[in-house]
Amino acid sequence: MELGFFTMPIHALGKDWRQSLREDREAFLLAEELGFVEAYVGEHITDASENITSCAMFLASLSQDIKKMRLGTGTVNMPNTHPATVASQIAMLDHMLDGNFNFGISPGGLASDAEVFGNLDSNRQAMFLECINMVLKIWETDAPYNLKGQFWNVSTERTLMPEIGQGYMPTPLQRPHPPIIVTAVAPFSKGVTEAAARGWDPISANFLMPQWVATHWPKYVDGCDRAGRPADPANWRVAKSVFVADDLDTARRYATDPDSPYVFYYRQLATKLIKMGRANLFKEYRDQPDEEVTIENICDRLIIWGTPDKVTDDLLKFREETGDFGTLLLAGKDWADRDLSRRSMILTAEKVKPMINRAESRVMAAQ
Repeated sequence: MELGFFTMPIHALGKDWRQSLREDREAFLLAEELGFVEAYVGEHITDASENITSCAMFLASLSQDIKKMRLGTGTVNMPNTHPATVASQIAMLDHMLDGNFNFGISPGGLASDAEVFGNLDSNRQAMFLECINMVLKIWETDAPYNLKGQFWNVSTERTLMPEIGQGYMPTPLQRPHPPIIVTAVAPFSKGVTEAAARGWDPISANFLMPQWVATHWPKYVDGCDRAGRPADPANWRVAKSVFVADDLDTARRYATDPDSPYVFYYRQLATKLIKMGRANLFKEYRDQPDEEVTIENICDRLIIWGTPDKVTDDLLKFREETGDFGTLLLAGKDWADRDLSRRSMILTAEKVKPMINRAESRVMAAQ
């Protein structure tokens, strides 16, 4: 199992924006130092706590400092921008990162973003598919472009000047394009199958109950089978909220107290998703009444916390429930306590990961 990082992130309301951005950046630099293999950052426009408004811009700020770890958009919310903007900015970012880049995409899940961009009542899934199809077509097509869709058109036919290079759009360094990653947020996600059939790979979200995460692997296998490619668990990423401390009392307090950044994270997330009619993501079984979905149960089931030994045991149990996956993505939280937050990442990399890999090696040797 490899380690990665995935942050939306969700910060305390009223926190100085400069401080939260510095801490988000520091988390990426620490992940690089600790040998994490990849790290993703999300974007939202209309949320005071989720205050990274451009994942591409944030990653560009790391281009001179991150040399080994792959960086990824987590995700570009495709319906909220023009395909030509996505294609050109992502192509530039891939060059800035010297090809160490994964292109994470989604329809976007924040309702207020959809409203501000005028597509709240539109078919956002159809917009998502049209946008990514146009982006890929731009990258594989020579100018002049003449792409017509339901939501966007892309053309430089009237203004093309080949002799001076006008009318040509940039292409990524990685050919034919960077690896495409999709975030799966629903039980039994059909999107995972469709993505796998196109050669894309999934991230299972950290706000799904373990039994729903487990439903993603069979869907991925179905898609890979359709495409005639092997379904390799190494290509499956699972995000998880994990906090590790040197002693149990500190871990319990920082992860579960009412003012914990972990509890705040899930309170914010659950409020948004339940308001949007997506309480099913937090349910233990499909017919569970909505009123039984409480923040206490959500946190109890979705946060793994403790000393390195306890966290190792809990993650091994989690992997038994979900099945093997290649990369555990630590879900970023607000650094309410900088030292404890850094220490958690260090202990996960230096203590927990080796213990998990040793335990799984013993199991494989015994088979």
